[in-house]
Amino acid sequence: MKDQLKYVRICRICVAGIVTLSSSPIIGSVQAAQGPVAQDNVTVIEITPQVLVFATTAGNVVASVGTDGALLVGTPSADSTARISSILAQRTRSSIRYVVIAPQDTAHSEGDAGWGRLGAFVAMHENALQRLGGNVMGPPPPLSEHFVQLGVDKPRVAFSEVLAFDLNGESIHVVHQTPGYSNADALTHFHVASVFYFGEVFPGDGYPMIDFAQGGKLDGFLKTLGGWTDAKFRIVPARGEVTNGASLKAFCDMITTVRGRVQHMIEARHSEAEIIAEHLTAEFDNRWGHGRVSPGAFVRAVYRSLTER
Repeated sequence: MKDQLKYVRICRICVAGIVTLSSSPIIGSVQAAQGPVAQDNVTVIEITPQVLVFATTAGNVVASVGTDGALLVGTPSADSTARISSILAQRTRSSIRYVVIAPQDTAHSEGDAGWGRLGAFVAMHENALQRLGGNVMGPPPPLSEHFVQLGVDKPRVAFSEVLAFDLNGESIHVVHQTPGYSNADALTHFHVASVFYFGEVFPGDGYPMIDFAQGGKLDGFLKTLGGWTDAKFRIVPARGEVTNGASLKAFCDMITTVRGRVQHMIEARHSEAEIIAEHLTAEFDNRWGHGRVSPGAFVRAVYRSLTER
């Protein structure tokens, strides 16, 4: 509750200034959602008529679509841009497009996914953009060879704490969070639809990655997710199917349990190798052990977090 109140206070303070500058299966509370429809390399799920989820090869993208145009938040792949643009054109007559790119590790980043060349307003948290060579003083460095090959650019706009959008009958806030996956983590809240997107803080397909090189910290996952575990909240993970706050609670409980077990073994003077050999995640592996982070890698990251304080 304290984190929720802090979030609300930040939004109220920042909204006025920002606006003047004018991005488990579907269960229970997601009854409005329809089944997925595969379209080329994009899968589309409708949570409400105004809120869609596009699943791309790079990750999920949440969209607000309506008479005011479209806002995309997530990690769109460059090869999905043309198809998503076509779908949006069928949903709105407005040509206005806002895109907020969630943080990724730089090796897998696809920059602005080509949205800039289509005239979209593309933004990213300043810490993530700096890692791509943007948001710097003086002439920016040239694009990476990877970006040139993909035909994409860096986002051209950075935000520090809050981006606020009033679009399509929705109030949408993108709010910078305590570092978890990275120091560019943000919570995106679609207030009317009660939809949340956390990027890699809730990967959806497995154990979390703590990107220490990007300022990631284990406790940040619990601080960001802990206030939104009510089943009434609709949750879009970084990858995988739309779920609800109950999945966030299970995810947080898993992190808390594994952290406690690792801490107990550290206090008993066990080595890192001994702790990993104990398979402390065994009871959770069936649910969380099939994603990008292996059980052993997750335990190793927890150990590092607890011993580098």
